[in-house]
Amino acid sequence: MADDRRALRQRLRAARRAVPEADRPDAARAIDRALAGLGLPRPGTRISAFHPFDGEIDPGRILRRARALGCRVYFPVVTSLRGRRMRFVAAPARGATDAISPRWLDLVIVPLVGFDARGHRLGMGAGLYDRHFAFLRNRRTWRRPLLVGVAFEAQKVPRLAESAHDVQLDGVVTERGVYGRVAAR
Repeated sequence: MADDRRALRQRLRAARRAVPEADRPDAARAIDRALAGLGLPRPGTRISAFHPFDGEIDPGRILRRARALGCRVYFPVVTSLRGRRMRFVAAPARGATDAISPRWLDLVIVPLVGFDARGHRLGMGAGLYDRHFAFLRNRRTWRRPLLVGVAFEAQKVPRLAESAHDVQLDGVVTERGVYGRVAAR
């Protein structure tokens, strides 16, 4: 199973990197339009997004719109990869008081390596997002944040195997569609 996931990660990371540079801005615009059509982010809310690397879709357009809507923006910062810990720090960060618990975010734009139409996510393998949003597995108590992955359509797979520790996304938005529970909103 671990070897299968490792091979799948390698294949999907290669597919993500293979998206031509010329197509990336149009994909980012299409994703931002789809999120706006879903009413996301909502004005004045707290959102988190990531700094893209290794061919990930750039959420910069989403963040510019969020700031124009009066949203407070946070970025995940890994504080210990070995300990699998990260913090969500305000942009721009001015100190320790500018961090927020993941429980108080309203929307998290989540990076991913792969996904399926049900909202299951394949990440980089460290389990950081699963660990920090594990409280969402008890949805009767915690309704937020909304976890929405952004990706290229090339990262979609028919079905991902589920693990007990996985936290399912509310949806995934690509340049071609909206998948998961968020599509039914």
